[in-house]
This record gives sequence, structure tokens and C-alpha cells, in this order.
Amino acid sequence: MPLDEPHTAPPRAAGPRRRAVLTAGLGAAITAPLAAPARAQGAPELRWRLSSAYAKNLDILFGAPEALSRIVAEATDGRFQIQVLGPGEPVPAETLLDAVSAGTVEMGHGPATLGQAKDPTFALATAIPFGLNARGAAAWWQAGGAAELFSEVFAKSGLVCLPGGNTGAQMGGWFRREIKSVADLQGLKFRIGGMGGQVLAKFGVQPQATPGPEIYQALESKKLDAAEWIGPYDDERLGLQKVAPVYHYPGFWEGGAMLHFWFNAEKWKALPKAYQAILRAAAAEVGAEVQAKYDARNPQALRRLVAGGAQLRPFPQDVMEGALKNANDVYAEIAAKNADFRRVYEAMRTFRNEEYLWFQVAEYTYDNFMIRARARG
Repeated sequence: MPLDEPHTAPPRAAGPRRRAVLTAGLGAAITAPLAAPARAQGAPELRWRLSSAYAKNLDILFGAPEALSRIVAEATDGRFQIQVLGPGEPVPAETLLDAVSAGTVEMGHGPATLGQAKDPTFALATAIPFGLNARGAAAWWQAGGAAELFSEVFAKSGLVCLPGGNTGAQMGGWFRREIKSVADLQGLKFRIGGMGGQVLAKFGVQPQATPGPEIYQALESKKLDAAEWIGPYDDERLGLQKVAPVYHYPGFWEGGAMLHFWFNAEKWKALPKAYQAILRAAAAEVGAEVQAKYDARNPQALRRLVAGGAQLRPFPQDVMEGALKNANDVYAEIAAKNADFRRVYEAMRTFRNEEYLWFQVAEYTYDNFMIRARARG
């Protein structure tokens, strides 16, 4: 369970695994026990604030910056403390990136889609309809050139970022009635935002920006016909199967939603190199744990949801095919007006197509065989 208060506990001694991860990330910056060189080099005592885009009851997502704060404190012998704050403490989630850019807080944690209203290029760093899956996103970011592309884009807003986890492919959401064809989407009041909302709007869907805590009541009162959230583990906490029992999949608008740790660019540049290295290593460890926790916890959560009344249904083929066409139309419209989006999208699309060519050769074949093998027991 997440903490009710920002992290203020004294740092623990780093375990062997964490010390190994951090030391590898630091490289030449620190070559002995972590705390001693930092003090010997006169590393400053810092007190930063990090604003999360996620409520404290989302233990995986809110727990990610808490874990990073703890690791950084351990690695610096308590000299670098990061206080983790929830939405509204002091800034709401929707203005998180603006707050980090302005220096209201030094750091943030959340999706790049928070900035897409000002620049749709930001959405490409998190997920877009029919984009990369989680593995592909990680490969593109760490070895395919995405980090360099986005560093240029984010620098224009005074931001630096590091990958901070991935939810994996999300579910398609909760519906009060089953979607059997594209015709069933006409006039649907659907809680969904961003580019997913733009794509579905071309079907006649009415996208709604309903906050997470209000989804249950909105569905129960029929202000909403459907709502997407994240996936089984987080969706279970909302109890939506009681008021919207049809659970459609997949969430084709977020095939692997990458999250990021955000830094005020000037604050980042002013950090000692050793502190930057510690943050990189901590973000890498925490990011891997976020994906692992979702992969470990979603299966059992899905079983519990089905036992509680959820009716699993795939989106029909005409919805998937139509949504893909709509998505390509949306991207063409944006690219015609935004040079950064056009440049980054083309890089992502090329990388995505190569990834799925490779997945088709080995991964897809293996996965489908294992699905059949599981069915045989």
C-alpha cells in the first residue's frame, strides 16, 4: 500500500542487488562504497520536491517515485532527499509538466501525454493508438534513437526526462453494453482522452474527461456509457464491473504506456554528475519494477474481476480496422501542421514496423504456440 505521507523515513542501507545496480549506473563517477565518495567530493545536501500525477491509492504508479526517492537517499547517504507529493500537492496532475518547467517543483512523475495539448509530439513519448508495445517502446527509447529525438523536443519546454516505467498494453475499458460493431460506437459517451479520444471521435464517440475517482458514479448515473482506465490491477479498485460489466480489450490506444520522471532542465544541469548518474540508475531500476509488477499482478486481478461479474469481450474486427484508419488520418492531419510531430512520428513508425516484423518471426509464433499449449493444460 502507498504511504499516506511524503517519504521522510531515514535511509536504509542499500542491499547487494541495489548497490550493484547503482554502481553500474554510476560508472567512473563513484567506484567505492556509494556514500563515502559523494561526501568526499563535497556533494551538496539537496531537498527536492517531486509531484506525482497519480493518486496515492495507485500503489504501483505512486509507489514508483517513492522507490526512487528511497534509492537516491540510500545512494547519497541521505544528502539528496526527494519529497514525493500527490496530485494537488501543490499542483494538479494536468499542470504537472508546466510546474516542473517553471521550477515550482524540481521533479515530476507521469505520462508525457500531460503535455500533448500544447504539443502533440509529447504523446509519442507515452503511447499513441497502434503504436509500440512496452518492449518496443523500451527498445526505441534506449537503443533506437528516441531518447535523442525527445531530448530536443522537451528541451524547448525546459524539461529533461528519464523513463520511469510502463503499464504494458492496457485494456479497452468498461462498457454498459457490448460493442458488436462500429455502429454501436455512435453517440457513445466514453471516458477517454488524448489521441485515443480523437481517433474514436471519428466514429461519433463523445470523449469525456472524467477524473478517475468519479468514473464509478458517472457510469452508475449513466452520465457515461463507457470508461477506460488502465488495466485489471488498477481497474479492480474502482469496482466498475458492478455498473459496466462488459470489459473490452485491447486498449489499442495505449499498447504500452511509457511513464517518465521529469526534471526542471536548469536544476538537472546544476546537479553534480554523480547525482545525475544516481538518478539515471534509480530510474532504470524503478522503471523495470513498474512493468514487472503489472505483469505479475494483472493476471490474478483479471481472474477476480471475471469472478466478480466482468464479461470479457474483444473489440470486433471492424472497430479495430476502422480505428487504425482513423488513427492514420489523425496522424496525417497533425503531421501536416507540426514538424516535430512529423519527424518523431516517422521515426517511431519505421521502428514499430521493423519491431513487428521481428516479433512475427519469433515472438508471435512462440506466444501463439504457448497459448495453444496452455489450452491443452
